[in-house]
Amino acid sequence: MKDFFKYMLATICGIIVLTIIAFLLGALTFMGMLSGGDSKVKAAENSVFVLKLNGTVSERADDAGPLAALISTAGVDALGLDDILKAIRLARDEENIKGIYIEGGAATFDSPATAQQIRNALQDFKKSGKWVFAYADEMMQASYYISSVADSLFLNKTGMIDFKGMGAKGYYLTGLYEKLGVKYQAARVGKYKSYVESVTRKDMSAEDREQREAYMKGIWGQWTQQMADSRKLSAERLDALANDSIMLFATVDDYLKAGLIDRVFYPEQMKQVVRRQLGIGDDDNINQLSLDDMLNLKPAKRVREKGDEVAVYYAYGEIVDELVSGLSTGHNIVGSTTANDLTKLAEDDDVKAVVLRVNSGGGSAIASEQIWHAIQQLKLKKPVVVSMGGLAASGGYMISCGANYIVAEPTTITGSIGIFGLIPNFSGLVTDKLGVTWDGVTTNKYSDYETNLIFGSDNSDEMRYLQGYTDRGYVNFLDIVADGRGMTRDQVNEIAQGRVWLATDALGIKLVDQLGSLDDAVKKAAELANLTEYHSTAYPAKTSWIEQLFNKEKRTDSYLDTQLRQALGDLYEPIMQLRQDQVRNRLQARLPFSVEIQ
Repeated sequence: MKDFFKYMLATICGIIVLTIIAFLLGALTFMGMLSGGDSKVKAAENSVFVLKLNGTVSERADDAGPLAALISTAGVDALGLDDILKAIRLARDEENIKGIYIEGGAATFDSPATAQQIRNALQDFKKSGKWVFAYADEMMQASYYISSVADSLFLNKTGMIDFKGMGAKGYYLTGLYEKLGVKYQAARVGKYKSYVESVTRKDMSAEDREQREAYMKGIWGQWTQQMADSRKLSAERLDALANDSIMLFATVDDYLKAGLIDRVFYPEQMKQVVRRQLGIGDDDNINQLSLDDMLNLKPAKRVREKGDEVAVYYAYGEIVDELVSGLSTGHNIVGSTTANDLTKLAEDDDVKAVVLRVNSGGGSAIASEQIWHAIQQLKLKKPVVVSMGGLAASGGYMISCGANYIVAEPTTITGSIGIFGLIPNFSGLVTDKLGVTWDGVTTNKYSDYETNLIFGSDNSDEMRYLQGYTDRGYVNFLDIVADGRGMTRDQVNEIAQGRVWLATDALGIKLVDQLGSLDDAVKKAAELANLTEYHSTAYPAKTSWIEQLFNKEKRTDSYLDTQLRQALGDLYEPIMQLRQDQVRNRLQARLPFSVEIQ
């Protein structure tokens, strides 16, 4: 018995010692990751920046950090447009980086303008005299559009290119709801405000078809012209290829004959092509720099930020009154949070001008006006310039129109000046089909108006008041735009009605002031503030990887969102809309459709 206790005690002591050692080793590893996460990368001679067009590309991505692989949500890369553009600029300015190698793939972009900005940055990179090559096993259309800027475009011998033009079909759930006994009640202003049509009609209205055809043809026209210029073809030829059924099942020989690519190679052969371009031996290693490497690049010459500060505030995603846990569909613009941030920028004496980078299809009308008001207060102290990304429509346009100046990307979708309210009525399901009836007492006539709107068989009075509330919201929207753009209410009403405009068309009707990039907007802000020397700083700060690690709710929402997107595919948007309509503000100023592209 004595030996038993002796051995047991020794075992316990051994376990304790091993646990302490494991903890210390884990702590040392973690500290190493902490220090490694901020380590700088040096570009060796004859380096190449490898830009992989895979994953999802949106306005910004949170800081991935060294634990990205450990807390990955679904194996899908989330890429930030701001990071990609920064990396391309760094590659242009770093003398040891000789070129950019694009690996085309099945990337998804949050808008056509996002893809266009990457392509324009690569075009600017080429002006430095450096080369751009592109290679892929397969290229979706947006990836091909970007890759077409390359000096030489290569494809795998069994590769394919998705080249079919642009198109999108909307879903209409009215027939489903009729079978369930559910009816959506809409109060809207603007014949083009088509968001409500997916639950109130069974097909596309003539007005919605008109606006969608206009902006889609405008974007495709810009894309085909840019691709044609790079590939030394005509835009008409490319448009004809998109109409050719053979492009759906084309061979690499068809792509070569059409002039879409230059050569056909296997991956290992491409390495030799790059080596020859760099002027190194067949067995020499190619020093490849990834996007993460570029973002941690140590510049050959230390660049110190000089001059006054121009703040670039990123406002992207749906505009909401508050965040609702478990309903994450990407980044959101929270009304009160954004307004507070803008107030802080107004009070910061170091910030001499502000650029509001908007990429939003709108959302809550109340939150949008809250942000608009904060911008008006900010303008009293310093210039405000808006840079429009892929979307600045509906509520996204409301928060933009009060700025001193608006710069839009050529393929920005903007306007959609209109308001709607959308409320489901379940009386056909709950009462007629399930037999649930309602009765009660009230102190006043409309004490139970919400219950009557959703479950009542006769709610014409309530809907009349909701329409009046919506009408007043629309007039308020018109006045906000008229005041910001120097127009009368009637002038705005003529181009409003919920109509969506492509930026190239919006320029001619005074909705925007200039076509250009974020850099152009920063320059304009500096000009309005009379700055001769300046630098830009991004706000708000990205969520760091360590904040993500300890923010369980954010990780869970992101994980579920990514998994749902993968599992549901095209059904993701309508299903999430059904859920979110229950918690959104009654009055909405939002775009009626998604503009994601591949």
